[in-house]
Amino acid sequence: MEPILEVLALKAGYGSSQILFDITFNVYDGECVCLLGRNGMGKTTTMRSVLGLTRRLGGSVRFRGRDLGRTSGFEVARLGISLVPEDRRIFADLTVEENLRVADARGEWTLSRIYALFPELQEFATRKGGLLSGGQQQMLTIARSLMTSPRLLLLDEPSEGIAPIVVQRLRDQIRELKRSGLTLVLAEQSLAFCLAVSDRVVVLEKGHVRYSGTTSAFSSDAALQKKLLGVGH
Repeated sequence: MEPILEVLALKAGYGSSQILFDITFNVYDGECVCLLGRNGMGKTTTMRSVLGLTRRLGGSVRFRGRDLGRTSGFEVARLGISLVPEDRRIFADLTVEENLRVADARGEWTLSRIYALFPELQEFATRKGGLLSGGQQQMLTIARSLMTSPRLLLLDEPSEGIAPIVVQRLRDQIRELKRSGLTLVLAEQSLAFCLAVSDRVVVLEKGHVRYSGTTSAFSSDAALQKKLLGVGH
């Protein structure tokens, strides 16, 4: 089986600073892969590099067999990759429904399907985005990305800064997305969240891949978790 996303020996950075060193991993159709690591280890830069939003210094990124080396961020989005950014970037002055309609690609994801997955958004459909809680804004950001009907959804720190009860809801919603057949890549600091939703784990440390394997294998190796992630995850 050919991977839907193939990242091979990727080197990337910003300005004169190199952040990523030979990052390699594959993502197969319908699976959820988690890029796991502490803050500042290169997870967000990896996500942005897939979209062509960083300075690539070497290696390659291929999506559905196509080399994205000379592809703009806009073109990458049109090919079917959508990013849910950590800072959310919703339109604060638009209502929930207006935020969703702005992104509507008239594909397989419709408002009714979005509201079935996120009933909270339907409840607040006429509320301005800026008046939502942090968890509600995160749901709206994910929903808005889904309205583009992506083939691959990248989620940057989806559980960060959100109340535990909302994190549980997001976990269940991400599982539902996976069951629907959507391919997912998450960047996460939370070990518990990562293990709850992913099929495979790629641990990043200072821009290097330190582990790549199945979630089940990683979850059963407490010594490896402590070595790679430290205490408190």
